[in-house]
Amino acid sequence: MADDKKLTTRAADFSAWYNELVLRAELADYSPVKGSMVIRPNGYGIWERMQRALDDKFKATGHRNAYFPLFIPESFLKKEAQHVEGFAPECAVVTHGGGKKLEEPLIVRPTSETIVYHMFAKWVQSYRDLPLLINQWANVVRWEMRTRLFLRTLEFLWQEGHTAHATHDEAEEETRRMLGVYRDFMEGWMAMPVVTGQKSESEKFAGALRTYSCEAMMQDNKALQAGTSHNLGQNFAKAFELQFQTEAGGLDFAWNTSWGVSTRMVGGLVMTHGDDNGLVTPPKLAPIEVVIVPIWKSDEERGRMTDAAYALRNELQSWTGRGTHDPLRVHVDAREGVKPGAKYYEWEMQGVPLRLELGPKDLEKQSVFSARRDTRAKAPIPMAGVCEGVAAILETMQRELFDAAKARREANSYRGPITYDRFKEIMEGPGGFVYAGWNGDPAVEAQVKEETKATIRVIPDAEFRSPDAPTTCMVTGQPAKYEVVWAKAY
Repeated sequence: MADDKKLTTRAADFSAWYNELVLRAELADYSPVKGSMVIRPNGYGIWERMQRALDDKFKATGHRNAYFPLFIPESFLKKEAQHVEGFAPECAVVTHGGGKKLEEPLIVRPTSETIVYHMFAKWVQSYRDLPLLINQWANVVRWEMRTRLFLRTLEFLWQEGHTAHATHDEAEEETRRMLGVYRDFMEGWMAMPVVTGQKSESEKFAGALRTYSCEAMMQDNKALQAGTSHNLGQNFAKAFELQFQTEAGGLDFAWNTSWGVSTRMVGGLVMTHGDDNGLVTPPKLAPIEVVIVPIWKSDEERGRMTDAAYALRNELQSWTGRGTHDPLRVHVDAREGVKPGAKYYEWEMQGVPLRLELGPKDLEKQSVFSARRDTRAKAPIPMAGVCEGVAAILETMQRELFDAAKARREANSYRGPITYDRFKEIMEGPGGFVYAGWNGDPAVEAQVKEETKATIRVIPDAEFRSPDAPTTCMVTGQPAKYEVVWAKAY
């Protein structure tokens, strides 16, 4: 760590900066089990805000929450060949329970497709039972070898949606719809712009027909796979005999989808917006949007300023300008024995979007002094109309955080004719998103990964494609089958 007060800078060591920030902002801590983390209240508060927003969006699209067991029979995982091959290296296996060896080992779920579609097969009999739209909020375990707080841990929290449909087209529509829900959340709430598109065959989910992804660029120009949505086809339905009677009277296998995002998004938020002073939280996801710091020099002033700070808090919290369902989230820091400067440092580190300083002179002027966390811009706000003034700053901050992140992404995206030598220079140097032609050959994809550590993040959706799409493969010079986005990734 740089010193007792300052973080290692992003420019000096981005990885060290990230780890220090997560610890110092009290988002998470290391657990006694190597590779696992304890999510602290500051980090869990952000996750709770994410959960609430996403849960509302899922329910608005017709999904209902359920819960499936943590343990899955080993035989279930083996029923879908691609699935077991993809997840076997990451599985934790329970062989003993109650002091006895189990007749069949149990897998601690790395994902829940197998147990979900086993249950769906019991519940679905007819086309009238479809579509079946289920989501669960849960924990999963993947035995990762290289871990990092929030980004990759042995156990993490997530949601996983699972649906069953009567036709391929309905399943494909669902897969794309949920990708859109993720994008709306990431851009509208996290202020984190994403590129959406389809994964290559080698990068798709084990057992899926097609996988779609939201890819975000972090401040070190690496990609973060922030959320995925999978059209599973009929692979799992056939493995678990998930059949239904069609409207015409015949039998058919259901078409399934699954989709998920996890606490990895908290890491994405840190790496998208954080600065050398600590965390920067978009207001919509901040557990505390506004912190009020009363300032005093005497006991008489302390009582008066503390009373004024709580009165201001009550006024802000009771304001209904954003609707009664979304009150301003305000905290008063009236701790004694801690200097205002130390309080400012602490709240900056923890990423509270807006700080309001209230001293005797501010009270005389009937105003409060504001400091934005992102730009550190400071300005007085008149007490008359203070609620509207605070809300306007938060709204501006939310928008400008997104605009800044998008501008940074575009400044580090490379389009147009790019030679493989130039591509290597970019990957060895600043990194970024490189839009280039690919002939569709998995061997070429593997070669690039071996030589540069870069992977195909997505075959981008139409809105993200270059105006002049590349016609030749960056590596071979052969005709390009796709334009793809290459990047190093977390």
